[in-house]
Amino acid sequence: MIEINNKAGIISVSDGSKATIALDTNSLEVKIDNLNVVHAWEFEKSWILLEVKSYNNNLFYSFTIDSKHLVIITNDTFELKEEILSFFGDVDVLIIKWSKESAKIFENIEARMVVPYWDWKSTFLTTLWQHIDEVSSYKVKWEFSIDSTEFINLAQ
Repeated sequence: MIEINNKAGIISVSDGSKATIALDTNSLEVKIDNLNVVHAWEFEKSWILLEVKSYNNNLFYSFTIDSKHLVIITNDTFELKEEILSFFGDVDVLIIKWSKESAKIFENIEARMVVPYWDWKSTFLTTLWQHIDEVSSYKVKWEFSIDSTEFINLAQ
């Protein structure tokens, strides 16, 4: 079981036995354990496959954990084209910087679970009629609904 939590602006994804994926929501740095991921590349660490793509001078992160696909989007200033949409692929968990500009991004990625962050997070959830309480951590069940998207409101 994977756990997602937010402590002091660091969103962490961990299953307890493998590497921990961490997103610093202030600096927008992504790490896997203590390795800061700052270049486009592909590698495996502790049974987690990571692919990083550079597109329009931005980095996009795709992780495969226990056959599930996690995508982290740290910006909202890129043009949606087939090249980047095909990189995202079939998304199980989407961690996305939420702003007015990222609405179009979200609409084009059919994620099964969405974890928004940033200043507009509450507006995003309200707009989508997601009146859900904030939680400090969330344990992800790997059986996702095919018909709907689940939203997680992590406390900041």
